[in-house]
Amino acid sequence: MNGMKRHRCQGFTLLELTVALLLLALMSSVLYGTLSLSANSWDRGESKTNQVSDMRLTEEFLRQVLSAQVPLRLHKVLEQPLYFQGKSDSLAFAAALPGRVGGGTYYFRLELTPSGESSQLTLSRTIPDYAATALPDFSGAEHSILADRVAQIRFAYFGRDPDSNDANIPSWRDRWDDAQILPLLIRVDVVPVAGPPWPELVVEPRIAPEAGCRAWDFNRNRCVGS
Repeated sequence: MNGMKRHRCQGFTLLELTVALLLLALMSSVLYGTLSLSANSWDRGESKTNQVSDMRLTEEFLRQVLSAQVPLRLHKVLEQPLYFQGKSDSLAFAAALPGRVGGGTYYFRLELTPSGESSQLTLSRTIPDYAATALPDFSGAEHSILADRVAQIRFAYFGRDPDSNDANIPSWRDRWDDAQILPLLIRVDVVPVAGPPWPELVVEPRIAPEAGCRAWDFNRNRCVGS
């Protein structure tokens, strides 16, 4: 009889076991939620770090290549227009690549290309044809993806109206219509699908517009001979 009492005292009731299992399940749920939240926070932080790094690398590359623009001209055309097309949503220009990435002068186009539900910031490049009578159309050009998941890119150009001299006040415009001279400044605004807009990028082409021109009309900012 005494042995049965001792056995009954040492065991657990069904209610006690149920409460213990519920507490264990609750603790496991809290622990899982904490670990899941930590993992998600880590992933978001890593993703944001990668986005910032990609943005900085892309902007630094654009600053270098846009600053290295050259006033390359179609010498087989009477008006000798530049290898340059400035629109609000795309930009085509001639520039020299740094030696560490191959070097040489190329004709580039910077624009957004569709990619699923968003777009990619794409840089196309082709070798200029110095005997051409028209600008290249980038068919068969090489393409590089500078940034993914981009919602919008906008270009603006600071300069004077065509055929105007230095007495005219320059202004910002959303397209560049002067085929004879590069803009004084180029502004690039990029808006990603997620996150804040990129810092505004403003670049000044470093080479004088009369470079490569034998006879330059300073009153009209025009190349009249090469």
